[in-house]
Amino acid sequence: MRTNRVREIWNAGGNVVNGWLASSSSYSAEIMASLDFDSVGVDLQHGMIDFDQALPILQAISVQPATPLARIPWNDPVWIMKVLDAGALGLICPMVNTAAEAEHLVQAMRYPPHGFRSFASVRGPLYMGPDYAKNANDTVIAFAMIETRTALDNIAEIVSVEGLDAIYIGPSDLALGIGHPPAPDPTEREVLEAIEHVRRTAVDAGVVPCIHTAGGDHAKRCFEQGFRLCTIANDVSLMRKAATAEIALARK
Repeated sequence: MRTNRVREIWNAGGNVVNGWLASSSSYSAEIMASLDFDSVGVDLQHGMIDFDQALPILQAISVQPATPLARIPWNDPVWIMKVLDAGALGLICPMVNTAAEAEHLVQAMRYPPHGFRSFASVRGPLYMGPDYAKNANDTVIAFAMIETRTALDNIAEIVSVEGLDAIYIGPSDLALGIGHPPAPDPTEREVLEAIEHVRRTAVDAGVVPCIHTAGGDHAKRCFEQGFRLCTIANDVSLMRKAATAEIALARK
């Protein structure tokens, strides 16, 4: 069976640089996955992507070295099982607010006796190998997104859930949740303190801290802070940023 590169990097003590796809183009996915990202996430929550588009995107990623991840729209077993069956090796679940919701995510991602995921011999075994069912529970990664005041209040209980591998902070939603404007790279002291509290609580529980960042410089600062996976913006914002810079040069 193939291995999950993200887990290998973490087990070796390294950090993961994650790409992010908001567009529905499998060509864009292929380009992003061919770069030096350790993993690439497919955004089915806020990206312009539905399941029929996610499948060829995951296929495009899987022929490159990057590990395919996905953010599902909600903590729904239908989405969880279908996206895992399509070949994602980690799922980022939005708006996990309680330990019970984290446990629900973990259970839906694991085959019995550790969960209630249903088996289907589709892309998982095709992509990962014939022993996929035997090893999937230890291979796929469960990320719970921490984005609200409620999640912040319950963070110690959330990270204590057995089988939860990682937490993933969405800075803009977390800022909104505690009464500040959304900011991809926040500067408000209360938001920064909340982010550090979540990170430290996760580390103390043996859960990997991850975060969405506004770009490479922000990611570097987060790695220095102790985060172990940083997502760098997304394909659309990177294209916009590069195009804006080139247009400005041309108009000088």
